[in-house]
Amino acid sequence: MNVATTRRSRRRVLIAAVLVLLLLGATGLYRLMNARTFQLAGELTHRVPTAEKVVALTFDDGPDEHTGEIIATLAEQRVRATFFVNGAQLEARPQDGKALVAAGHELGNHTYSHRRMVFVTPSTVAEEIERTDAAIRAAGQRGDITFRPPTGKKLLALPLHLARNDRHTVMWDVEPDSGATPAAAEIVAAVREQTRPGSIILLHPWFGGGANTRASLPGLVAGLREQGYRFVTVSQLLALR
Repeated sequence: MNVATTRRSRRRVLIAAVLVLLLLGATGLYRLMNARTFQLAGELTHRVPTAEKVVALTFDDGPDEHTGEIIATLAEQRVRATFFVNGAQLEARPQDGKALVAAGHELGNHTYSHRRMVFVTPSTVAEEIERTDAAIRAAGQRGDITFRPPTGKKLLALPLHLARNDRHTVMWDVEPDSGATPAAAEIVAAVREQTRPGSIILLHPWFGGGANTRASLPGLVAGLREQGYRFVTVSQLLALR
């Protein structure tokens, strides 16, 4: 093997090694960005370890024109839930936020625009969270405001902001209506199968695509009560820690 051939061979090996390292780095970043149980800074909870059969029902996004329907269903089932709302939606429908709080539900921060909080500047993070906090306070929410990142994604700027401001990230361990929305009966079955003491259930009941989720609520609540569970807000669940 001559010198030129040797150099080409070494160059190919080096390029391959760099590509492997880049791939591993990208894979690691992707896993970190989507981790439900870990973030680089600040407190995160995806489930509260407890022997007590309690569960927190949480809803992401909204509010929208289905707010009244959801409030009525939860009232019939005697359930208080936690709604992680978008600031833009809440500003557009302030009456819905006030109605949720008046009904005894809890509001959490799900950013203003629902943009993914990765590869964003600290000022963007601050604006997204602070504008939504203001809308939540205007709705009458008292006490600490918990936070959930859109689609669960977070990397560096977001966790650092949350840690500096003593904010708690709330993830989830049960998500029965992700992807192509299953039928209401399938949502109920998945919740019954996957829920454990201290679980945080994530649901998406808004807009036209949330019809099956809205329809599943009575069966979902009844199924968990048959298993001995009672429903609490996220703040009440976190207090059990």
